[in-house]
Amino acid sequence: MSSLPSPFTAAHRSYVKSLYRRILQNELNWIVQRDLWRARALSIRAEFDRNRDVNDPRALATVLAKAEAALADRKHPDPYRPPEAPDGTKWERNLPPPVGPIFEHEKYNEEHGRHGGGH
Repeated sequence: MSSLPSPFTAAHRSYVKSLYRRILQNELNWIVQRDLWRARALSIRAEFDRNRDVNDPRALATVLAKAEAALADRKHPDPYRPPEAPDGTKWERNLPPPVGPIFEHEKYNEEHGRHGGGH
């Protein structure tokens, strides 16, 4: 018995993995407690496993479109961001001072006829 080539490409598998991770991450934004989230993650995995053997490209497109729509409907309005990630609470805080040539105020003032004293 020869093995049949898979009708789905590596790009397709990568897309499905990405969708799975995005759904899990979105659920983690809603459910902070890991034990409760884990139960939800197992049900999500079961849903993906139920559709694992769908080989008809049109049926699979329908399944994936429904999953994307469900993700869009359930998208968290304020997702968690790690503090130091872009848009995180610590993003660009306490930046180091810019490194560059030091401006010599006294030399500039002498060259431009400015003398101290505030007048």
